[in-house]
Formats: sequence, structure tokens, C-alpha cells
Amino acid sequence: MGQLKDFRQQLGQGDGVDFDLVCLSHLRWDFVYQRPQHLLSRCAKERRVIFFEEPFYGEGLRLDVRRSEEGVIVAVPHLPEGVRGKRENEEALLQALLSSLFAEQQVREHVLWYYTPMPVAWTRHLRPLGVVYDCMDELSAFKFAPPELVEREAELFRRADLVFTGGQSLYEAKRGRAPHVYAFPSGIDREHFGRARNVTAEPEDQASIPHPRLGFFGVVDERFDLELLDALSRERPDWHFVVIGPVVKIDTALLPRGANVHYLGGKSYKELPDYLAGWDAATLLFARNEHTRYISPTKTPEYLAAGKPVVSTSIKDVVRPYGELGLVRIADDAPSFVAAAEELMRVGADADWLARVDALLAQNTWDRTWARMTELIEGVAARRLAARADAHTHRATATQPGAYAAAGD
Repeated sequence: MGQLKDFRQQLGQGDGVDFDLVCLSHLRWDFVYQRPQHLLSRCAKERRVIFFEEPFYGEGLRLDVRRSEEGVIVAVPHLPEGVRGKRENEEALLQALLSSLFAEQQVREHVLWYYTPMPVAWTRHLRPLGVVYDCMDELSAFKFAPPELVEREAELFRRADLVFTGGQSLYEAKRGRAPHVYAFPSGIDREHFGRARNVTAEPEDQASIPHPRLGFFGVVDERFDLELLDALSRERPDWHFVVIGPVVKIDTALLPRGANVHYLGGKSYKELPDYLAGWDAATLLFARNEHTRYISPTKTPEYLAAGKPVVSTSIKDVVRPYGELGLVRIADDAPSFVAAAEELMRVGADADWLARVDALLAQNTWDRTWARMTELIEGVAARRLAARADAHTHRATATQPGAYAAAGD
């Protein structure tokens, strides 16, 4: 009966449910600070969080484990180069590394949190208190998506107790595939990005760039509209375009190279408000293609919190609600983009616009998002523990002497 006592203690009044959260991610913790970092750093204040990344390939087999400054345990698997592309061999090694990590960290009760469906195949042996799929993108539409991804996502939908989507469009596409799907669009750390409204010191690598400056920060990949940036830089050679972020999955030779286009590379999350402060307008230069059909850019509320006028291409989750509320201007070609930016920079951030921005952003902070997610996850975990306790009680009763005779009387 000791196990039953443990279950009941974990279901204690007002204490929440005690478990570790184990995240399986295709994104690296130290890549770009975005949705996973915002949510799981908040989770790490409440319970232990393990963030298991996709592998690096090289010599030997090992698992590098460290604690991030947010308190998240980051596990980075390294696999021999010889297994690259041999899915079955790769996944057997990943399962072994994950099992060794569970033993080393003494992981017992846990919730599995997936950012990619691919690990489903090598985590089936686990008995979590709950399975969460935080579906932040339509991964099957990305360049180099594994051919197995669609099938494994279908399995993850069957297994998941909760599915969270990173935006309204993605929610509408996924809500019929599982019984418990919830839309959680990008939140905002208002205090952090709000600093840009008062920053006066210029970062050294941006200080010499002339005004007006139109900026973009984020990953530059197949979703970024290179043709639009090139057209804008040619149409307004007197404007300067600042691009902050890593370039991945595209040939750097294809990047527009006008004298008024400035690639400053990746910056830390802490530095972003300092760069934003020096822009005259912020841009969302996303292509309209299969890669961007369901995206909900986190940078939209971040630009707004900084008090910057924003021009975006017609990404659904930007048009609705930001464009419809008149907080972001929408334009899909260079002439209309230029016209919108000219008007916004001329008018500036007036008090009425800022008040409407702040009213909307107050409703959608990362803290509020995480609080609601926590409520849902703990509900699932508590029900799973209760079901286990009931099953344990039933088995204990059924094996007592005379139990079957009593049941047949």
C-alpha cells in the first residue's frame, strides 16, 4: 500500500502535483530565445525541467548535460557520424541516452512535452503522467522535414493529453485532430521589450548606420522574403535595413547585398531592446508561402511593446488581430510597404496608438499563458495519478483471500 500512499500524498490539497517536465525539442536552447524558452523558463521556477535536444554528429557517443541560467537542465546528445541518416540506429542510441539521463537524474513521475513529433518512436516505453504537444509550427512544411514526420505527428495526436498551438491559424488547422486542443498565441514580456521606449545608448555595431532605419530580428530562413527586402532596398536607397538574427537553411549568397542592408548577426535576448530602440520602424518581412501559412510571429507583440510602428506582410496571425485593430500596417509589395512605412514614420507612435497597444498586450503576457497551461497540465497529471491509485486499490482488493468468492455471492 506504500505506492498508494505516495499517490495520495502527491494529490495533496493545494500543493499541486509533483513531477518533472521532460521536453523533446528540435530547437536548441541556446539558438534563438523564443516560445520554448519563454514557457519552460517559467516552468523551471516551479519544478524541474529537462530539455532534450536533437543530436549533434561526430566522434563517439555521449550526452552533455548542463544547467542553463534559467535553471533548465539542457541535455545535448552526440552520436557517431556513422549513424547519421540511419533512423533506426539513431533512435536506439537516443533512447539509450534518454534512459541513462532518467537514471542519472532520478526522473520518476514526469510529463512529456514535445516540440517535434519525431521522438515519439523512441519514447513509447515511458509511462508519463501526461503528454503535451506544443505545436508551434507546421513542421511538415519546413525545408528538410523528415519524411516520417507526418505519420509521427498523427501518432502524437493520438497519444497527447493536451495539444497547444502557437497561433489561431494553426489551432483552426489542428483542432479536429485531437479532443483537447487549445490556442495559445505568442505572449509578450512587456517589461523587457518596453525598455526600448526609454533606451538612449546605441549598440556599437548599429550606431554608425544612418537613419531612417527599418529593422527585423529573427531567424532568416525559408520563411524570410528575400525578394521583398531586395526590392525595398532598391526602391528606397536612402533607407537603411537592419537584419538581426542567424541565417539558416538558405544560401547566404542569395541575401540582398545593397549598401543600405546591414546584417548584424544573432543577438542575445537581453540585447534586443537596445537594438529596437534605435529603429524608426519595425518590419515583418515574411514570404507568403507554404512555410508561413500557419506562423504566429512572436516578434509582433515584441515590436509593439517596444513602441515601434510595424509594417508586416499579410501573415494571417498578424492580420488578425493586429492588422484588423489598426496596430500593424499590412503590405505585400515594395510600393505599398514603402508607403505604409513612410506614413507610420511620419506620424510616429502617438499616445492613442500606444494606449491601444498596451491594452491588448496586457491580455496576453507569457505569465498568463503559462499559468493557464499549468492549470491544464496539472489537471491531467492529477487525473492520471488518481486513476493509478484506483487501479492499485482494485488490484489489492482483488488479490485478498476470499475476494473472488465475495464478488460472486
